Amino acid sequence: MDSIAGSSPSSPRAALVQMTSGIDPAANLAIIDRAMADAAAGGAAMAFLPEMSLLLDRDRARSAAHIAREADSPWPAALQALAQKHRLWLHSGSIPLLADDGERRVNRSHVIAADGSIRARYDKIHMFDVTLPSGENWQESAAYAGGASIDVIDTPLGRLGLTICYDLRFPELFRALVESGATIIAVPAAFTVSTGEAHWHVLLRARAIETGCHIVAAAQAGAHADGRQTYGHSLAVDPWGSVLADAGPVAGDSGYRVLLAPVDPVPRDRARQSIPLARSRAVRNIAL
Repeated sequence: MDSIAGSSPSSPRAALVQMTSGIDPAANLAIIDRAMADAAAGGAAMAFLPEMSLLLDRDRARSAAHIAREADSPWPAALQALAQKHRLWLHSGSIPLLADDGERRVNRSHVIAADGSIRARYDKIHMFDVTLPSGENWQESAAYAGGASIDVIDTPLGRLGLTICYDLRFPELFRALVESGATIIAVPAAFTVSTGEAHWHVLLRARAIETGCHIVAAAQAGAHADGRQTYGHSLAVDPWGSVLADAGPVAGDSGYRVLLAPVDPVPRDRARQSIPLARSRAVRNIAL
């Protein structure tokens, strides 16, 4: 576990959990349990998991045995129990569930309080339908339905806005979150290596600067059981665009890595005062 020095002792800290999730939800849950124990021992106020934290499997037939509607899935309850056990707020990253219509799936985040109650849900809005220069082809919308609403929720770290992975490329979503009061934004991810190398750091820093928010981006890392490779480099970025923590490209011998990063309101307020984006938008009257 790594802690970022130089923050105020009173600043609440986020724990970013970097994982190499596989095709066995029980094994992934055991890793999350250990990582949350480390986060709690390190004094974190809230832990953040990566996208598809409990199941990362692109084989739709094989993964179907583990995926159900939320009301029928054991996973949310299992994560709620871990939040209670460790007395720690938890952002689930995301988990795959069946949509209410039972046809396609949803990629859903949960924000869970330390008492185990679910305080917010968010379904990934933007689907990763791309053919990359590397030759990789991803058609997420073939199996997943996109969400239709945003959410901002009070947490011990501030007003948390919710996004997932590919949402990072849509600054209008981040603006909507900050206009709804977000002071910190979660970006759980499973970025490919090729897109991560090209865009991960620059996009996260840009979103932090544009919004005047802390960005907390827990990521998948390394070689996964379903054959994919993910970029890693879980990042915490402050509102001036400075990288507070970078987990690097691997999850480590234990199967996970925990980074502790401060979420200090002072640099946020300073950044927003120095470059008053909200005020500038409010007074503009130029037809673009």
